[in-house]
Amino acid sequence: MTQQGAPNQRAASTRGGLHRRLLLIFGMQLVAIVLACLMGYYNVAPLGAVLALIVIVSALAWLAAQRTWQPVSTLAQRVRSWREGRGDLQALSPDDHLLQRVDADVATLAHSFHDFANRIAGYNERERNFTRDASHELRSPLTVIKMSTDMLADEPELSDFGKRSVERIRRATREMEALVEAMLILAREADNGQGEQDFVVNDVLRDELADAREMLHGHPIELQFEEPARFALHGSPRVFAMLCWQLIRHASQYTGQGTVLVTVLPGVVSVCATAGADHDPQLPGQQGFEYAIARRISERFAWPLDLHVQGGNSYVAEIRFPQPLPVHA
Repeated sequence: MTQQGAPNQRAASTRGGLHRRLLLIFGMQLVAIVLACLMGYYNVAPLGAVLALIVIVSALAWLAAQRTWQPVSTLAQRVRSWREGRGDLQALSPDDHLLQRVDADVATLAHSFHDFANRIAGYNERERNFTRDASHELRSPLTVIKMSTDMLADEPELSDFGKRSVERIRRATREMEALVEAMLILAREADNGQGEQDFVVNDVLRDELADAREMLHGHPIELQFEEPARFALHGSPRVFAMLCWQLIRHASQYTGQGTVLVTVLPGVVSVCATAGADHDPQLPGQQGFEYAIARRISERFAWPLDLHVQGGNSYVAEIRFPQPLPVHA
């Protein structure tokens, strides 16, 4: 029989033992108190002795119940103090000392939590390995493609068709970079900012729109920026820029052609677009992959996102920031 099987067998033999011990303790306490009361009632013992006996019996019952409940308290303390990645999993192992003379349900809880903690640790280790490998293995070929397109663009004998192809490859590479960045942000559980800081929303949006205009070059889309308000946030400007870029892409696909307007309002950033007359707009239920990524980012960082269509062809997406900061001069 294995070591793990021995504690399980001992625990199985005491199934219901915790309840029986508690029932025995409080039953004996009740009997002792009743006898003490009868002794006082029939003047067998003085009132002081009866009260002292009741206090002693109650104290002994409390100590016995405390000792019986000790394995449950120990398990609860281990669960409460455990933090993934900050403690040794061996400390959570349900050893023989914990499982001796305990109820089978307590033993099952101890084993189940230990197994659960091991699965969580394994999952997080695989997540870290995946994000590290994906970050390297996906970014490296994208960097090679970018360098190659830059070199091809400098070729003097490149035809017009070749130049257009290079520009398409360059834009697709930038979009792929943005997508990889967004997926890695969502894949990381513990990394909620990757460089959190105070940043001005208007400044980040202005830079993001400059990059977006390059990536939308060749599309009949005009990006406009209005900023009747200015505010700052504490967080990751890269994550914020990624969220806005996904909404700009989605609005561009919605409208097909025309104008996409990005507006900064007090505590709100809105992305608006109007579908062209010859373009069949998407319905809110047909939200697409870009909006799904934006939604997941907004939920991850608690920035509520609302998408609706006004008048049948006007796309409006609003991101609300619950804790905007003032812009200091």
